[in-house]
Amino acid sequence: MCPPTVSGVASYWYPGAPGQKPAKATLEALRDYRAAELEMRSRIRDHMNINEKDMLALRHVMHAHQHGNPLGPTDLSRLLSISTASTTALIDRLVSSGHVQRQLHPTDRRALKLIPTDKSNAELHETLGRLHERMMEVASSLSPEEAEVVTRFLHLLRETVEKEPAVPQQGPPLAGPS
Repeated sequence: MCPPTVSGVASYWYPGAPGQKPAKATLEALRDYRAAELEMRSRIRDHMNINEKDMLALRHVMHAHQHGNPLGPTDLSRLLSISTASTTALIDRLVSSGHVQRQLHPTDRRALKLIPTDKSNAELHETLGRLHERMMEVASSLSPEEAEVVTRFLHLLRETVEKEPAVPQQGPPLAGPS
């Protein structure tokens, strides 16, 4: 649900001078897109019957496999910043749901590599294939100059977000009733 707006812009999210109305509208549109994308990802996870962390793991496994560098459990643990025990449980879930296979590493028989299954590839293609085509149509409708501006803007926003602390600095605790 979107917050109350003033002239279509949720002013309490981005306070500032009235002359910043176009910038506020841009950030509000980006926030609306992000909310729609999160909802879409939730629908995909529901369709595939996996949770958010498992979906992220599957994305890492598929990306690494696609680039010819399959991940092992330790790699996945590091990428997800979770313990080895949690990684084992996660991999067990993905294996039992038919999304990932464990295979022996070809050169190190003590190591495993994680391989996405044909089921995963088919489900993601079925679910995301048409969406990616429509998104490419929208992106292709931009002129090269417009695409350059949008790309630069998104890169600068990403850099800004990456520089922020994970948790806002907190002041001293408020005194409550005794």
